[in-house]
Amino acid sequence: MNKKSNNPQVQMVDLKSQYLRIKEEIDNAIAQAINNTQFINGSEVKKFSAELAQYMNCKHVIPCANGTDALQLAMMALELEPGDEVIVPVHTYVATAEVIALLKLTPVFVDVDPNTFNIDITQLEEKVTSKTKAIVPVHLYGQSADMESIMKLAQKHNLYVIEDTAQAIGADYVFSDGKKSKAGTIGQIGCTSFFPSKNLGAYGDGGALFINDDQLAEKLRMVANHGQKTKYYHDIIGCNSRLDTIQAAILRVKLRYLNDYNQQRNKVAEKYDDAFKDVEQLQIPYRADYSTHVFHQYTLKVKNIDRDTFKNELSKEGIPSMIYYPVPLHLQKGYSNYGYKKGDFPISEKLSETVISLPMHTEMEEETQEYIIEKVKKTIG
Repeated sequence: MNKKSNNPQVQMVDLKSQYLRIKEEIDNAIAQAINNTQFINGSEVKKFSAELAQYMNCKHVIPCANGTDALQLAMMALELEPGDEVIVPVHTYVATAEVIALLKLTPVFVDVDPNTFNIDITQLEEKVTSKTKAIVPVHLYGQSADMESIMKLAQKHNLYVIEDTAQAIGADYVFSDGKKSKAGTIGQIGCTSFFPSKNLGAYGDGGALFINDDQLAEKLRMVANHGQKTKYYHDIIGCNSRLDTIQAAILRVKLRYLNDYNQQRNKVAEKYDDAFKDVEQLQIPYRADYSTHVFHQYTLKVKNIDRDTFKNELSKEGIPSMIYYPVPLHLQKGYSNYGYKKGDFPISEKLSETVISLPMHTEMEEETQEYIIEKVKKTIG
């Protein structure tokens, strides 16, 4: 362990190096935003909205304060009412279900596909009742859920689809006829987060919604702005959720690099894949043929070894790792009143014990990744 100081510095996410690569552009953007002193709803917010809409190939992008707010705004604009049921995968970050519960809606959990980790479409229809109003597919780890199947089911049962694309911005969904759409632009509303570690990350909180319907977009803008279209005239109940001008200025710069960032992540993922594809104790990420992958996380499944021991041994070698997610939503104390129990969602419960995410970012140096690979293989033995 005395040699540890000579090892490369390994980080889960290297935001400092990413910033230094575009420092001049970022610093100029921040300085200009401060100089203009339009800190709320400044011109940079409008420009970023238009540029992101062009990138996503959707009609409207409505920025907001964070990704959780984006989900809440979507459900408020769709006028979901207390008691309405919303179907959501059980293997996801809590924010997806948190907003449902906060609005007094009822989260209806569904297990996930053991390969993609996204919502299991074969279990969706059996969850639909007369109270079901919406489905929230989560595009987990950087890969889209099977949106074509989800949209067919939603149309059959007259359900809204709210996409949670916080981890998959930039990913392309490929329909069976060859048509492509960006993840987050297929359902009625798409939601994303600009949390700093996201593929398109701000230097603070931020979020956005993607919409193709003009009337719904107008309503969402009102909901996000105290229910008003004209100042001091509040036509509906809303809230206050907006993206700061300085964050918009930063995101405008970083949006120009998003495709490059996602390509770099794929390069890192491919090197991991090549290194681990023949390691019996590890299952490399599955890539669905209907979606590109932007690798927000590089997540392995371990087999026939103890995941937590493996994680601790990597830590001793100076290699960080993360567990996304250690407790499925139905087993969280805060969601115990919805009537679920251990054993209800066996795939998600198994994933909570076997998934582990390795360092993944845009600034990964070859020497650092080779060190990670070497130590992973050594730790497994």
